[in-house]
Amino acid sequence: MFNKDNWDEILQALTANVFRTILTAFGVFWGIFILVILLAASKGLENGVKKGFDGIATNTMFMWSQTTSKAYKGLPKTRRFDFRNSDVPALKAALPDLLYVSPRNQLGDFNGTNNVVRGTKTSSFTIYGDYPELIKQQPMNIIKGRFINQQDINDKRKVAIIGKGVISELYGKEEEAIGSYVKINGINFMVVGIYNSKQQGGNAEQEQKNIFIPFTTFQQAFNYGDKVGWMAITAKDETSITDLKPKILELIKALHSVNPADDRAVGNFDLYEQFNKVQSLFNILKIIAYFVGTLVLISGVIGISNIMLIVVKERTKEIGIRRALGATPAAIRGQILSESIFLTIISGMFGIAFATGLIALLNMALDSMPPGSDTMFANPSVDLGVVFVALLILVGSGLLAGFIPAQTAINVKPVDALRTE
Repeated sequence: MFNKDNWDEILQALTANVFRTILTAFGVFWGIFILVILLAASKGLENGVKKGFDGIATNTMFMWSQTTSKAYKGLPKTRRFDFRNSDVPALKAALPDLLYVSPRNQLGDFNGTNNVVRGTKTSSFTIYGDYPELIKQQPMNIIKGRFINQQDINDKRKVAIIGKGVISELYGKEEEAIGSYVKINGINFMVVGIYNSKQQGGNAEQEQKNIFIPFTTFQQAFNYGDKVGWMAITAKDETSITDLKPKILELIKALHSVNPADDRAVGNFDLYEQFNKVQSLFNILKIIAYFVGTLVLISGVIGISNIMLIVVKERTKEIGIRRALGATPAAIRGQILSESIFLTIISGMFGIAFATGLIALLNMALDSMPPGSDTMFANPSVDLGVVFVALLILVGSGLLAGFIPAQTAINVKPVDALRTE
């Protein structure tokens, strides 16, 4: 490796026909370029999709009551039932692996009739009754004031946390929202916090138009009794909510006299299961990127091998002379393999450099986009480990490309090589 004469010979061999060398190297350049770009693109898409989950407790399921589809214990089918406050401590006591069991109630929506009034302004918003832990389950930033606390729950305080979308419709530019009052269905609530939703995409604007009030206050103010509309249930990190879901549904059915075989009575959405499906999709995309990039790289390696065979054929007489002067088969083999590896690594490194430059330009373009831009692509990048893997692939490819030509070279007898014109 450190023999100057060897390197002079390698460079002389590769520059003897520059155009042919460039065309040969382009196959490896293009293969490693495609591999890096595909991996970066799949990572960028993964980052963009996961950004939509930012701030969400993904180990969470949502559960709500529906109409029963089977009769049970003398109760008819097509029966409606509601969750109750007592279901929450029952779930926590039976399943200690649950981190949060958040009962929720909802009133109205942003497309419904006007339900919120402030002075002369009126509009329609979604009103939620919630517990303090919701902020750990749902993505939102409290940009001013605070969220619901346990004292609000205990004292049934008439306080509200409003979104930026609510402020834009009910307040003037210079008006201070904190400490002001909004009237929800005729009941005054003092604004104690302002939030900004982290959610992106089509529902981002809608998520800014919600109002959160204490769960206990909601039940009392709007005559809900001990009714619970639905629940957000989060498991501890070491336990999958998907594994706990059958036990949760079984307990809820038992508490409300629902047939254990009735799969339609309790609706649910398993966020953890959906998140894992998305993660599996990106793992498949990564495998496809490696597969396609490797195939393109192999085609380049085959091109190098073919050219090296031609080079060996052209240098048959030279090889015969070197053998006659005492060159060993290992020296001849090493020379051919060195030329092959050198050409493969140089062309591959150029491919990595060009791909890295393109990724850097793409990241600069994404960073220059205004905040809140709706994009499913974020921070395309390639791990340093992938670069090392690419280098190993290049070295292996160089050895593979040069092995057959090297064996061909040492199999030629010196006498036969000297006769070659």
